[in-house]
Amino acid sequence: MKLTRRTILAAACSAAVLAQPMAAAAQDLPRNVRLVIGSNSTGGDTYQAAAIVAEALSERLGVNIKVDAVGPSEAFKAVGRDKRGTTIMLHHDQSYLANLYGVPGNPDPFEGYVVGPSLTINPGNAYLVPKNSPYQTMDDVLNAAAEGTRVRVAIQPGGVSEIGYTALRNAARMNAAGSEENIVPVNTGSQSDKNQAMFDGLADIINGSIQANEQFAQLPDDDQKAMRFLWITATPEVLQQGPEAGVGNLTRADMLQYAAPQTSVKLTETEDFTFDKRFFLIYNKDMDPAQMQTVDDALAAIYQKGDIQKRMLEAFFIPAYLPMTESAELLKGKRDAYGAIIEALKAPQ
Repeated sequence: MKLTRRTILAAACSAAVLAQPMAAAAQDLPRNVRLVIGSNSTGGDTYQAAAIVAEALSERLGVNIKVDAVGPSEAFKAVGRDKRGTTIMLHHDQSYLANLYGVPGNPDPFEGYVVGPSLTINPGNAYLVPKNSPYQTMDDVLNAAAEGTRVRVAIQPGGVSEIGYTALRNAARMNAAGSEENIVPVNTGSQSDKNQAMFDGLADIINGSIQANEQFAQLPDDDQKAMRFLWITATPEVLQQGPEAGVGNLTRADMLQYAAPQTSVKLTETEDFTFDKRFFLIYNKDMDPAQMQTVDDALAAIYQKGDIQKRMLEAFFIPAYLPMTESAELLKGKRDAYGAIIEALKAPQ
C-alpha cells in the first residue's frame, strides 16, 4: 500500500482511537501513586505481592506506582488522610483480624475505608514442630492438651499467626472442654523470632510458612534447627492450583497431606477450619469512585491477559483476582466467621 499523507493521518487517527480507553482511564489516577503496605519488611510476601501488582498496574495505566513498606498502622494513617487517590493500601487478612483482636492502631477496614479488589493468595501459612517432637499429627496435640499437657505455640499476636492459634484452641475446646487452656501462646514478633523460640526450646509449635520454613524441614534429624510441617491452613482447592513441584522438597501432594481434610482441625462438628491468606487493596473512603473503577478495570484486563498469573505462580502465590464488590463481600464473610470464633472463646463454656 502506498503511504500517502491521507493514509498516514488515517492510521494515526485509528491509533489514537484505540489508545483512548487506556489514556482516559489513566487520567482518573494521579501520575504518581504511593502503594503503602501493611508490612515493614521489603523481603516478605506482602512486599513481593505488592511489587508484582504495582509493576503490572504501572505498565497498564502508564503511571508511576511506588511500593512503600510502612507497616499496618502507618499504612492506615497514610491512606486515611489522602482522598486524592495518590495513596492506596495493599494488605491481607491481618488488616481486619488485628482489629478483631483489638490491636491498637488497626481500625476496621470495612468502616472507615473502602475494601477494594482481591489480588492473590499466599497458601503457605503453616504450623511446624521440631523434628524430634512427640507430636506427629494435630490429633496428638489435641489429645496432649486433653490429658493436661501444656502446648506452647509461638505466634505474632493480632493477625494471621493468631487466627490459626485461635482455631486450635477452639478445636481443643470441642475435643475436651477446658483443654483449650493448655494451648498457650508464646508471643513473639517476626518469623525469625518464632523460629528462634523453637530453637531455644521455648515453643512446642510455631506458626511459619512454606516459603520461609521449608528449608529447615530439609535439615537432618539431629540438627537443632530441623523442623517438620504439622498443619497447613490453606484450603485444598487453593493448594491444588499451585505448581505440582511445590516448594523445595515439599511437593503439592505433600502439602495436601498437611491440609484439610487429611489433617483436620475442627471448626464445627462437620467442618474443618481453613484459612487462605488473601491480599487486597484498601482505599480512602472519600476517594473518587471513578479512580477505584479505573484500578478495577485495569486489573481485570491484566488478569485476562494472563502474564501476572505466571509471575505469581513462580513466586508460589495463587492468582485470585476479584473485583471490588465481590472482594468486599467475600472478605466481610471471612471477617464475620473468624470474629465468631474469637468471641466464642471469650465466653465461658
